Amino acid sequence: MLLNRLLLSTVALAVAGPALAQTGEPVEQGAKNRPGIEPAFENQTRAPAMNSGYDLEVAEIAGGLAHPWGIAVLPGDQGYLVTERPGRLVHISETGEVSEPISGVPEVLNERQGGLLDVALGPDFEETRMVYLTFAEPLSGGLSATAAARGVLSEDMTDLTGVEEIFQQSPGSPNPMHYGSRILFDGEGHAFITTGEHFTEAERQYSQDLDKTYGKIVRVTLDGSTPEGNPFTGEAGAQPEIWTLGHRNIQGAAIRPDTGQLWAIEHGPQGGDELNLIEPGNNYGWPIVSYGINYGGSEVGSGAAAHAPNGFTEPVYYWDPVIAPGGMTFYDGDMFEDWQGDVLIGGLVAGTIIRLEMEGDRVVGEERLDTDLGRTRDVAVDQDGSVLAITDVEDGGLFRLTPAGGSGSD
Repeated sequence: MLLNRLLLSTVALAVAGPALAQTGEPVEQGAKNRPGIEPAFENQTRAPAMNSGYDLEVAEIAGGLAHPWGIAVLPGDQGYLVTERPGRLVHISETGEVSEPISGVPEVLNERQGGLLDVALGPDFEETRMVYLTFAEPLSGGLSATAAARGVLSEDMTDLTGVEEIFQQSPGSPNPMHYGSRILFDGEGHAFITTGEHFTEAERQYSQDLDKTYGKIVRVTLDGSTPEGNPFTGEAGAQPEIWTLGHRNIQGAAIRPDTGQLWAIEHGPQGGDELNLIEPGNNYGWPIVSYGINYGGSEVGSGAAAHAPNGFTEPVYYWDPVIAPGGMTFYDGDMFEDWQGDVLIGGLVAGTIIRLEMEGDRVVGEERLDTDLGRTRDVAVDQDGSVLAITDVEDGGLFRLTPAGGSGSD
């Protein structure tokens, strides 16, 4: 394992000037895949370009990571847990030392989009040292499914013990695509797990089926049982863990610190990436309506773009063309004061971190941080308020973003 390849080498990167925020024009992003489509409300897409005024320093903490997918920030000065898609979980110190793979990780299907995916510390980690993982689980007959498991991380961070599965998507799929998947906690004893619909024309229809957990957000207890209050519990044929339906491939989700709301971001087809405010029992429309089109150019489902009043929940924001969103977080820290409460999103196609400025539950501006990171899979906020990012490439890295100077104001 390569250790701290560039020894925190730092490159100063300047963001564009403040005049950008004053033009009212959106971020430059290319032609729409669905021209002529009207958003449902102001700033639902292509909100005005914003400039937070920061010059950024981007430092590589550690390199040599094989398609890293998820970051978890350990308490104190203990560093970070990072997943690598081929099936490895590693510990990275604050100074960039990368451990040998932590033992006890479940077997994964490392094929196409499958592998070891998200990692999250349990809400009681400091007492129990419980760590949660999501992954593509290999099943018999050449099938696989999104799964989640938990285990206890040893004090020396070398192995997981007592590993138990808490969720398995059903049914299994022959297609190693669109697994989701993030896991996060509401602070009330519940875990949310996001899934995908495995991409194919036939399987995407399962996003609307309550007897399948394709294209869903599910809510379970910390040990995987079904809690009280799930919206479809008791409905004939429904999987009781389902919280919401009608999703395509949710690879980002976060709890908003000031409200406790669950938000999620999902991949659209050709156009139509969506940021959604998640409400229990709601249907988010896939594959019946979409602000994007199929890769071959045909319309999705009914051909409608608007989600409401067709019985579906409108996205708070969408992109056309896509950013290909990875992980997301709400900024909650002291280092970038003007970002407080804003959404930070890893962009795979966008090749950087996207910042959305929020007023209430609406987006009022968008900024593409000038980082030159490339395929940004996940983002997190460190305890000092710096921003962490990982790049999903064969020789990927863990990076830290800090302000080089300036007050940072829109």
